[in-house]
Amino acid sequence: PTNINNVETWANVSAILQRGSNWYAGYGTEKSKGTKTFSLVGQVVRTGLIEVPMGITLREIIYGIGGGILQGRDFKAVQTGGPSGGCLPSSFLDSPVDYESLAAAGSIVGSGGMVVLDESTCMVDVARYFLNFTQAESCGKCIPCRWGTKQMLDILEDIVEGKGRDGDIELLLELSEAVKDGSLCALGGTAPNPVLTTIRYFRDEYEAHIAEKRCPALACKALVSYYILPEKCEGCGICARACPSEAISGGKRMVHIIDQDKCSRCGTCFEVCPIKFSAVGKFSGEAVEAPAEPVPVGSKA
Repeated sequence: PTNINNVETWANVSAILQRGSNWYAGYGTEKSKGTKTFSLVGQVVRTGLIEVPMGITLREIIYGIGGGILQGRDFKAVQTGGPSGGCLPSSFLDSPVDYESLAAAGSIVGSGGMVVLDESTCMVDVARYFLNFTQAESCGKCIPCRWGTKQMLDILEDIVEGKGRDGDIELLLELSEAVKDGSLCALGGTAPNPVLTTIRYFRDEYEAHIAEKRCPALACKALVSYYILPEKCEGCGICARACPSEAISGGKRMVHIIDQDKCSRCGTCFEVCPIKFSAVGKFSGEAVEAPAEPVPVGSKA
């Protein structure tokens, strides 16, 4: 006979045999006993494998153990359970981490993944990223998982590329339920979780992408534009020399201009512009006033 269990289960067996079941059950909650190992990663100060008692709150893990968000940024969401887990917003920071609480919120304990996301993260793109993985992992045996996840991924890719259409959100919800209910295994049954939870808790981001062609997090490359702000540019030329697309024009002590038709949205200009100037702005879905041609520094647009 063969007894197949994951490594974490086997690791707990010897300790339980040595110390007894009552010792192990002394950790955790009434329904979720014991401890759980999580892989704490993402935009958090201290990453790594952690073992915590079931019932600990997300806040205790992220801020107490993880040390909070990198660079002092705001917490936005945490994705639990691996690629098919759900994304939970800040309103769940004080919720206990156990099977029942996470399930009620639309997520899972799953494989013990815990990805911390900050304010710079686009939740639509997060859903696309994780669905891309689970769709590729589908064995293809059942139609709901094989074709349903592919259709969902196509819609999400259109949305992050600025090609979203009215009705896409409703179609994603319909497909998600079909995949969950019709799949033969747990992969298909949980694959829609990132989509369902991001729509449930971050629907406004989907609406902004579709209706306004705008990424609120300034993360989706196709929906972002870079402009040089004339009131801040000192004409140093650093951005022009660094631009791989040769999309920036302007001489010494001239306000530089980015040719939007040539710009590849790589963000190099944004990264190399000296902090003391901070003359390159990153925008999405908004009109920006900038001179059509290079003008002397200090001139009005």
